[in-house]
Amino acid sequence: MKVTIEDGCIACGACESICDAVFTVDDVATVNEAEVSNNEDCVKEAAESCPVSVIKVEE
Repeated sequence: MKVTIEDGCIACGACESICDAVFTVDDVATVNEAEVSNNEDCVKEAAESCPVSVIKVEE
């Protein structure tokens, strides 16, 4: 699974609150690639919860 954050992140923190092992939010969200495979369910939930739909998940 590949996870990317497109331009337009508003740093709301939703992804980090859902899946803090993978997402960190400072000015924008970043992805901890090393943890994606161990947290696929919460990564998908975070992507679906993103209010600006900038988290992209490729299976």
